[in-house]
Amino acid sequence: METQEIKITNVCNLTIREAKESDSDQIHQLLMDLAVFEKIEHTVEATKECTHSALFGVSPSVEAIVAESDNYIVGAGIYFHNYSTFVGKKGLYLEDIYVRPEYRGKEIGRKMLFRLAKIAEERDCGRMEWTVLDWNDRAINFYNEMGAEILNEWKIVRLDALGIQSLSHKAQ
Repeated sequence: METQEIKITNVCNLTIREAKESDSDQIHQLLMDLAVFEKIEHTVEATKECTHSALFGVSPSVEAIVAESDNYIVGAGIYFHNYSTFVGKKGLYLEDIYVRPEYRGKEIGRKMLFRLAKIAEERDCGRMEWTVLDWNDRAINFYNEMGAEILNEWKIVRLDALGIQSLSHKAQ
């Protein structure tokens, strides 16, 4: 994919760009800040090394964009591709998007979503999806405003590492 930058001069001298390897530690810190915001910091197992490997290792599992103001990363979006058997195309799944609290309300999240939608369009994705916590009214209102549909009838189903191990051993 070609490297494309969005420059926004009227908002914090902001640039939205693809993440580069030297951004890894700052991205990891943003993700740790997100965990605190979501009140799940006690569940975090990821280390700086895990984040770096996922983004820039031998076989990366995710990609990222960052919002940068004056060489300081103020936001990050972590995404990967999934596949819809019903649409018959890959999708772009936004795992996390986070903007530092002091930079919120300056349309940075909006511009990041615009960039992610552009990536999804360039890659011929049939869908772009993400989750939102049911108590995060500000985010829900923002996503609705952006034209996203909140699918209340769908529930997240998850197995943690112990659950995977337990289920795996039932197959023996």
